[in-house]
Amino acid sequence: MQVDPRGQRFGAALTTAVLIVVLVTGSWVLLAAQAVVFALGTILGLRYAPYGLVFKTFVRPRIGPPQELEAEGPPRFAQGVGLAFALVGVVGYAFGNSWGITWLGILATAFALGAAFLNAAFGFCLGCEMYLLIQRLLGGLRPPDKSKANSDREVPA
Repeated sequence: MQVDPRGQRFGAALTTAVLIVVLVTGSWVLLAAQAVVFALGTILGLRYAPYGLVFKTFVRPRIGPPQELEAEGPPRFAQGVGLAFALVGVVGYAFGNSWGITWLGILATAFALGAAFLNAAFGFCLGCEMYLLIQRLLGGLRPPDKSKANSDREVPA
């Protein structure tokens, strides 16, 4: 499936705002809510992610169709990476006072914030780049796809 890359940047901007509030307030409940947003995007797909629905309903009709689309796989993987950091952050904040690991919540949230900000501000998706790197690394371990083997050859005239 193909997705509008502007929707990913929009979602990253909302995520950036949420994560800033989490860092300022230390609210593990808000971070848990953001984790649910990440989980929905990872499990159900980006078209059913809450921020994607907001973009599709309210923003995209005002700005028109995109000039290009991108594959859903990399940003969906990035949502999974965000989910992992958010879950670690929730544990850090929720049990920080009793276990002395509030620093873990702060650190995980800060890393997630950095990645979200890079995507929102510059269109650079760290999770997407991780996905592509993993695909390249695993590509050497997989048998070649026969259906694409001849795709670069020129057709004789």
